[in-house]
Amino acid sequence: MAQRLEEVTVADGVVTGPLRQSVNQAQNMEGSIHNDATASKLGFRGGTVAGSIHLELFPPLLVRAFGKDWFEHGTLSINFRNATTDREPVRAFLDVPDGAQTRAWVEREDGMLVGEGTASAGDSNEPTALQALDLARFEPGEPRILAGLHAGDTIEATEVEMKAKVQNARLDIMTEKLDWYTESPWGGPIASPATTVHFLYAHPARVIGRSSGKAVGLFGAIEVRNENGPLLLDQTYRVGGEIIAVGESPKTEYLWFESHADSLDGRRIAAMRMQLRWMKASSPLYAD
Repeated sequence: MAQRLEEVTVADGVVTGPLRQSVNQAQNMEGSIHNDATASKLGFRGGTVAGSIHLELFPPLLVRAFGKDWFEHGTLSINFRNATTDREPVRAFLDVPDGAQTRAWVEREDGMLVGEGTASAGDSNEPTALQALDLARFEPGEPRILAGLHAGDTIEATEVEMKAKVQNARLDIMTEKLDWYTESPWGGPIASPATTVHFLYAHPARVIGRSSGKAVGLFGAIEVRNENGPLLLDQTYRVGGEIIAVGESPKTEYLWFESHADSLDGRRIAAMRMQLRWMKASSPLYAD
């Protein structure tokens, strides 16, 4: 932990993380946006690094800015702007907090903006970057890929175990491997941001995926919220949620949902807001 924090610098009002190479671990998933051949056909430079992986750049900066409180009552809310490919150097930034919430962003080594938003800890009167968006500003249109899905649809809660072996399998390639991911002040290993995202994504994705068919999807925006955190590994939680918006752009159909993880005694431990996009050009429903 100490080494990770020592690599974080503070100057001119900005907390800056070290340059890291985020790994595209899903390159071999044929038919996904992370696969070089599939992504290239859709106009990308190659298989993309999942936005959730870029979130793992932030924890040393968040601990430097907010202390361990971020893992208990903190948010990280990022809208992704440009995709990166395997091991392209990137780094995370925070403005030095002047209150509970501050700006957060990720850049590629050449300065290209990868994603931007907000981070906070404790009580903030300001909406997060993603909560401040007006999700109703676009009409849902007549979606083909997402036909049958609507804002207000419930993602029924189910019990899911958060298995430590899933995170442990990634420790060697994490850009920022904190000691707390194996042993922590909270009595056990805790989830990294990417582990949190995938835990809160997997169950909703199974529900949503029944409609999205063969279209190629990608993460458009992600917000993680530790409400009574952190999420502890090898624990069982009740995971559920709700679709909050459906819409389309010229090239994509998209969906926003909220999901959450509650302890078995009913406490809200963590929550997530996510935008998923599906490429129209990848769907046989747009073959015409």
